[in-house]
Amino acid sequence: MRKNKVTRKTAETDISFEINLDGEGAGEISTTIPFLDHMLTLFAKHGFFDLRVQGSGDTNVDYHHLVEDIGICFGKTVKGALGDKEGMTRYGAACVPMDESLCHVCIDVSGRPYLVFRAEFGGKKIRDFDPILLEEFFRSFTDHGGITLHINVIYGKNPHHIAEAVFKAFARALREAVRIDDRIKGVLSTKGSI
Repeated sequence: MRKNKVTRKTAETDISFEINLDGEGAGEISTTIPFLDHMLTLFAKHGFFDLRVQGSGDTNVDYHHLVEDIGICFGKTVKGALGDKEGMTRYGAACVPMDESLCHVCIDVSGRPYLVFRAEFGGKKIRDFDPILLEEFFRSFTDHGGITLHINVIYGKNPHHIAEAVFKAFARALREAVRIDDRIKGVLSTKGSI
């Protein structure tokens, strides 16, 4: 089993993030941000990843610090769980609808962090959550996971539906990218390393 756990404690946040890449989709998630809990639960379920996430922080100020730091822990946890990356398919893509919204996600577990995030939420909040923070979340994930991630919302109107399409497509694309294929000897790169 490819598992890893990362903890992070700063003056602003206190986080424990644990993942099993070869799980069954179980999630035990409590970040004190209900909408983020919902999105991470969707991610676990649709990617067949087991997640345990505990997080708290200075949410009386803003959700920004906690969302960003959870993204940092997420990236570090995935990077550690991948180990030497031998036999891993490396690339993954998924296109997922959520009612009127449609999102396409492509991933390369290349060791090179890069994020393209094209999603418009119309300046609307989801309850008290500002979805503009999702770009910061995914940037932290890619920077600390060494992953190239392209998120393109093709269309959508409802901000909640757009975010769900993003997380479900992300889950399915990552599941494909980290899948082990017995035909791959070593790592999938002509350089011989990722």
